[in-house]
Amino acid sequence: MENVLIVGAGTAGPALATLLARAGVAVDVAELGARPAALGSGITLQGNALRVLRDLGVWERVAAAGFAFDVLGLRAPDGTLLAEIPDVRSGGPDLPATVGMHRPELNRILADATRDAGARIRYGTTVDALDDRGDHVVAHLSDGTAARYDLVVGADGVRSAVRRLIGIGTEPAPTGMGIWRVHTRRPERVERTDLVYGGPCFIAGYCPTGPDTMYAYLVERARPRESIADADKPAHMRALAEAYGGVWAEIRDDITDPDRINYTWFESLLVDRPWNRGRVVLIGDAAHACPPTLAQGAAQCLEDAAVLAELLLAAGGPGRDVFEAFMDRRYERARAVVEASVRLGEWQLDPSPDADVPGLMGRIGALVTELP
Repeated sequence: MENVLIVGAGTAGPALATLLARAGVAVDVAELGARPAALGSGITLQGNALRVLRDLGVWERVAAAGFAFDVLGLRAPDGTLLAEIPDVRSGGPDLPATVGMHRPELNRILADATRDAGARIRYGTTVDALDDRGDHVVAHLSDGTAARYDLVVGADGVRSAVRRLIGIGTEPAPTGMGIWRVHTRRPERVERTDLVYGGPCFIAGYCPTGPDTMYAYLVERARPRESIADADKPAHMRALAEAYGGVWAEIRDDITDPDRINYTWFESLLVDRPWNRGRVVLIGDAAHACPPTLAQGAAQCLEDAAVLAELLLAAGGPGRDVFEAFMDRRYERARAVVEASVRLGEWQLDPSPDADVPGLMGRIGALVTELP
């Protein structure tokens, strides 16, 4: 395995590129965006994500840029604290349970690690066609160039172009919920994630992302994405937040800039095994994506990268045995996370007397604590 093309420079792509390039593989990363993302809200990284980031050598930078905590708070809509729950340290006892951080900052840290390892990131570029010739793949890129690679990896997200190019028709499906997110100033008393279940929203929550920043979110029943103009987003989010007390009064005052607000649907995706067609393989959100009810999206992407790199380097390159081993280690684990994340939302959309939220969350917490 001399050279690899990775399509997508989000989370899984740079992680895989870093691991392969450090081992001496020539790696190109094609990223459709013109540059690393500068805008975005926050991201919650569970311990099993931090475990991979430590292996990548970027844990110290993540820790300095983000905000670590080990306890989850539950509050009533008026702000009254109901419970404090120790979070699962799924990355092991020497890592925090959770780190919140600004998503673009994580992207920058991963991009720097990729370049430091010797891989090349080609911004403003994606793949237009793939010609798998058995012992190599010819990739035709959007800049008009073509090159031969031993392996092509689709890490290009939930609407993956690579997935379509290799004939996999699975597409993301909405789960029925929509989420409003705002990245804003952190009040001093926000030192962890606190969640409210109740009021006009299914979930009202917030997460610190750094010394002075946080992101807050409100989850409601999905509405047409185009139903609210950008200029009206702050007013709509403030109106939803009116029902919540405590620190939400300070959060509401800062919901003013539509550029700091985004609204997306909760979606799910799971590509049946195998995730490869010949020498082209999918990882991360291109293969599996889940609503953020368990905050495992980034962690599962990073685990894909770590496991695939380990298998490829041990075998010296791609092959049927490598892809089968990759599926044996990743498919059922990813499926369990996707299905559990969707189920938690279903129990809110359609309450059931048989819902066992603590039991389900506990089982997933135990699962992701194990090494992938």
